[in-house]
Amino acid sequence: MKNLTFTLSFLFLTTFSFTQEWKTLDEENYLIEYPENWEVNTSGAMNTQVILFSPIVSKEDLFRENVNYIIQDLSEYKVNLDQYVEASEKQVETLVVNGKILESERLENKNGTYHKLIYTGTQGLFDLQFMQYFFVKDNIAYVLTFTCEIDQVESYQKTGERILNSFLLK
Repeated sequence: MKNLTFTLSFLFLTTFSFTQEWKTLDEENYLIEYPENWEVNTSGAMNTQVILFSPIVSKEDLFRENVNYIIQDLSEYKVNLDQYVEASEKQVETLVVNGKILESERLENKNGTYHKLIYTGTQGLFDLQFMQYFFVKDNIAYVLTFTCEIDQVESYQKTGERILNSFLLK
């Protein structure tokens, strides 16, 4: 009986010690969920609406995985989602150092039709993977980007996807 109690206690503790608490950032035009230990920056840096930064896990951790959200006015260009994706893919191939598209697909969610683009590239010292969701509505592009070091994708992908999938346009 002692072994069973110990085993159940161990399972209980290990299950809940890895469970992350999540918070919701509820702004006027959007809502997004994120792990409570991630830093929220709504300063508008780099023309973002928000940047969510992962915690630093060690002294060797020089890159903070992140999710950012930007809005781009397309009214001057009259661009639809197909054209926006095409331009974005060309930018990956021509402007991103070592840019390589891994996945590009059209999907649907609570916000309607969107496009998911996953690609890799080098930025400074870092080999990165990017996962982007593009929404285009009424001549406005809404772009969510999850950026992660390539060797950390396995550790952060589920969290990054959960953040991106929690996004709700109001």
